[in-house]
Amino acid sequence: MRRLGTGIGWRPEIADAVAAMPGVDWVEVVAENVCPGHLPEQLVRLRERGVTVIPHGVSLGLGGAERPDAGRLAALAERVEALGAPLVTEHIAFVRAGGPLTASPSLEAGHLLPVPRTRDALDVLCENVRIAQDALPVPLAVENIAALFSWPGEELTEGQFLYELAERTGVRLLVDVANLHTNHVNRGEDPARALAELPVEAVAYVHVAGGYERDGVWHDSHAHPVPEAVLDILTDLAARVAPPGVLLERDDNFPEPAELERELDRIRATVADADRTSRHRTAPTAGGDPRRSVAVLARPEARQRLGVAQAAVLSALVAGTPAPEGFDRARMGVQARALAAKRASVVAKVAPELPEILGEGYREAFLGYARSRPMRGGYRQDALDFAGQLLKTGHPADARARRRLRAWWLDRVGPAPRGGAARLLRRTLGALPGR
Repeated sequence: MRRLGTGIGWRPEIADAVAAMPGVDWVEVVAENVCPGHLPEQLVRLRERGVTVIPHGVSLGLGGAERPDAGRLAALAERVEALGAPLVTEHIAFVRAGGPLTASPSLEAGHLLPVPRTRDALDVLCENVRIAQDALPVPLAVENIAALFSWPGEELTEGQFLYELAERTGVRLLVDVANLHTNHVNRGEDPARALAELPVEAVAYVHVAGGYERDGVWHDSHAHPVPEAVLDILTDLAARVAPPGVLLERDDNFPEPAELERELDRIRATVADADRTSRHRTAPTAGGDPRRSVAVLARPEARQRLGVAQAAVLSALVAGTPAPEGFDRARMGVQARALAAKRASVVAKVAPELPEILGEGYREAFLGYARSRPMRGGYRQDALDFAGQLLKTGHPADARARRRLRAWWLDRVGPAPRGGAARLLRRTLGALPGR
């Protein structure tokens, strides 16, 4: 297992700060946010200095009912090669549902959602992981995620689920101790039990992040300082195994560089203290050998059952249908609002002109749109769909803002817009010069 050391999640907003930080051994970059042929200059300079860069995928949906998309796997492999990465990571989650498998509309979550810890879901996940392993040029590690809701009728604990996954596929584990804390608060799960049950010798590295609690719900924001409770779980993990790497995640609300450095120092000190006081730590290994692991082919009926269940859950979260039987409706409501809020925030980043044009009314308008309009093709398409819907309904009310929005939308839809609705809207808007 390659020793990584202490790292930080690389984001454009803190690129210069990361470059100047002492003691940053490696960085992790969201794979979908980099283009293999046009790597950010700051990232290239880090690599030239010998800093390891690991791509972290968020869109494969390995826990989904469908097999991993070959195009997404090829794109992830390209980023591995471009970054010279020794490892690539993804999540144990589903991010889309519906489609031909369930004869229902395709839906996108725009976020990582938990898979049920059932035998069906485990079989599907194992086969999907094996498919991904075969397509990627370096070892794969998968991450446990944070969740706001639980699935009824689960058959395995989180630790048991992860143990069987690693045993049957040889995949490595990216253990997120902040997510273990989130699941402790939100789902009553014991982090110590999860650590005791999972195969710590398969740990590739560890994530540490902050969040906040509101009305008894922990939100894994990646935008707040790391709390002591998360460091306590890191201490427990580091007492069981010498983690090859530990990484601080921060995605928003970035503090001054000195504050980030202090957070990294606390993480280093936590691991070092565990190293000094623990006498029976497990040395990490290279993990299981996928060629020797148990081959699993998920039965078609297992994929279909999982697909139907995930489609029903995602429809309740993004399309306003009733929550399936057995789910906590209050928690599903919290998750639905969180998904809509994330959509609003990410669309504002990928299309910053929209909040600039709409001003203070942007967020309210987007949340109103999101309540009845599921995401259908990623955040950039979401931005176009949102703008098109506003224009179609005569918004915004201010004529100057409406003209600016129309110009923005027409410029991005291009001369050959997708779909009949887009063509009709384009012709309609083009015929209304005063709007």
